[in-house]
Amino acid sequence: MREEPSWRLPVGILGLLAGLTVYGLLIARYVPDLIDGWPAWAQTPIYLALGLVWLLPLRRFLIWMETGRWG
Repeated sequence: MREEPSWRLPVGILGLLAGLTVYGLLIARYVPDLIDGWPAWAQTPIYLALGLVWLLPLRRFLIWMETGRWG
C-alpha cells in the first residue's frame, strides 16, 4: 500500500483524458470521410473496433501510473 501520494496518478489521468480526447477527435474527423458510402452493417464493426482499440495500451499505462514501471 502506498503511504505517500504519487504525482503519476493525476498526471496519468490528465494524460489519459487528453489522449482519449485527441483520439476521439481524430476518429470523428477522418473516419466518417473514409467510410461514408458504406452500408451501416459494414460501418458498425469499424466503429466497434475503433471504440475498443484505445484499450490496448491502457494496461501498461495503468501499471506505470501505479508503480512507475511500464511492465
